[in-house]
Amino acid sequence: MAASLTRISYSSAFTFSASKTSVFSPLFASSIEVPTFSPLTVKPLCSTFAPHAAHAISFTTHATSIPASVLDTSTKTFHGLCYVVGDNIDTDQIIPAEYLTLVPSNPAEYEKLGSYALIGLPSSYATRFIEPNETKTKYSIVIGGANFGCGSSREHAPVALGAAGAKAVVAESYARIFFRNSVATGEVYPLESEARICEECKTGDMVTIELGESLLINHSTGKEYKLKSIGDAGPVIEAGGIFAYARKTGMIPSQSN
Repeated sequence: MAASLTRISYSSAFTFSASKTSVFSPLFASSIEVPTFSPLTVKPLCSTFAPHAAHAISFTTHATSIPASVLDTSTKTFHGLCYVVGDNIDTDQIIPAEYLTLVPSNPAEYEKLGSYALIGLPSSYATRFIEPNETKTKYSIVIGGANFGCGSSREHAPVALGAAGAKAVVAESYARIFFRNSVATGEVYPLESEARICEECKTGDMVTIELGESLLINHSTGKEYKLKSIGDAGPVIEAGGIFAYARKTGMIPSQSN
């Protein structure tokens, strides 16, 4: 009924409009054909939904055969003089911001970056990590207190220590970002001590680190200290960092491919 009323009203309005036009304008004196419209047909939505067939996704990984030489750090040792610092040695002390323009991927700038390692330490450190006019340190092991490497997240901090010739840092604890950057870059081994070694060793002591035994031996005092295991981070550092490790283990294609 409603539909019929609508059609009647529409026809009446259209006829009235046409009549008015024909009265006031002789141009429309001829009869006007009223167009007819087909009823609107609405197709109902399909009651069932048929999604595309699911396709199984398969992943092809590179071979992950890991050379024993990459994984094995059980016989790794470091032997040399140690350089002792205190708590909260931050990244500004390890490598001041003014030297961050040096690009480690450039061999000449990498060496120069190392020459500034720990140059930000206060004057209370009478013995400097790197002697004047030298680019390398004679201290291959740094011993620190709590929260070593705090401050900014700059990767230059472990890179500078590695470029200077340091092989490992032994600290009571680390700022997380410094520990991660050390592993990612493969520059130095960030080892944690179970005791506060920084108060029992002094700069210039001859020490040995046995990674396999997680042990630090101070030959100058005859004391031994237990270290926390480096764990799965060891092979990554040994490979030269996270990307080098991924290439050597087949996780990503090697650069030669």
